[in-house]
Amino acid sequence: MKRADKVTHRQDSAVPVCVGIVWGISVGTEPLRLVTDLTPLADAEPYGDFLTHPRGHADVWEGWQRLGPAGLARRGLPTLIMWHEYEHFPRGRVVFDTTTNRFTLYADRKLQSADTLSGVLRAFGLDRTMCSVHSDPHYRTGRHMP
Repeated sequence: MKRADKVTHRQDSAVPVCVGIVWGISVGTEPLRLVTDLTPLADAEPYGDFLTHPRGHADVWEGWQRLGPAGLARRGLPTLIMWHEYEHFPRGRVVFDTTTNRFTLYADRKLQSADTLSGVLRAFGLDRTMCSVHSDPHYRTGRHMP
């Protein structure tokens, strides 16, 4: 199993460096709210030359929906999750490439504005020098975009 021994935390952050999945959730004129499911890099699963988060968007979203509105609220998650499919909101995934010792964020373009990107990187304990950002057809928002 390959491990990223050199990358355990960002120098200026108490947040552990993580891989995982992210959504940007909002409706109407509400500001975009980032919602994540993270795995610390030390616990990430190997996938070829990459270390990745073990859960997928659909599984995490369905688990959150099973919590119901009260359970979502108790966990600090938006209750909008109850009434939308996981593809409804822009989403992405952060992985770590063990051959280059760099992270990659694959994300819907709607998550790639400067402010949103800064929030995503901060949530994952990363800075811009540690991570490349790419669009990917797999993470394009469904046709029911708010």
